[in-house]
Amino acid sequence: MNILALDTSNKAMSVAVVQDGTPLAETTLNRMKTHSVQLLPTIDNLVALSGLVPEDIDRVVVAAGPGSYTGLRIGVTTAKTFAYTMNIDLVGVSSLAVLAANVRKETALIVPVMDARRGNVFTGIYQWDGDKLVNVLLDRHTSLEQLVAEVGALDQPAIFVGASSVMREQIRGALGSMVSFTDAVDDLPRALRVAELGRELPAADIASFVPQYLRLTEAETNWLKKNPNADRSNYVQKV
Repeated sequence: MNILALDTSNKAMSVAVVQDGTPLAETTLNRMKTHSVQLLPTIDNLVALSGLVPEDIDRVVVAAGPGSYTGLRIGVTTAKTFAYTMNIDLVGVSSLAVLAANVRKETALIVPVMDARRGNVFTGIYQWDGDKLVNVLLDRHTSLEQLVAEVGALDQPAIFVGASSVMREQIRGALGSMVSFTDAVDDLPRALRVAELGRELPAADIASFVPQYLRLTEAETNWLKKNPNADRSNYVQKV
């Protein structure tokens, strides 16, 4: 099976081509340029460097969220368009699971975090069960303070992935020696992890597939403040 894997959910953008579990090519760009400019040329280049043509791809796996609204829309739209055009499988995986999977076969809790601003984070808690990465606490949008309290309550060693220096200070102050942090390389999403996580998952329905934002957009929040008794489903349909 030839897999094209994409992650544009965060600042870094990663693309990989994997054949029967063997990586053929991967590029991760951690530069302040728009994913909309970089993504398609990177896909074209990696597929060609892998000795393939687009028709050889059997499955597209995309990091479906949470993360940057704009980044998620770019990645998901590209993946859906490719899958629909080529009539191949589309699979979505958690962007947080992608980060967690950078920590290989540890027994400790793995806590991926993405900055969601205003003291909040996108996060989940993961742990390896043999060769399977298990979601111990579901992905969600919460305050860093609440996350730290929840991790502390589990009373197990924990490895945080993706935490900024400011976050690390707060986490270390609350959890002390129970916590450790990944280095800068493992804080970046890797499309190879996207491919690993999505290789055996069932294909999604392309038409109804949407990003997993895990929180309201700013427009929705402002609208609900003005219309507290309204039915949000009548306001906007996520695409």
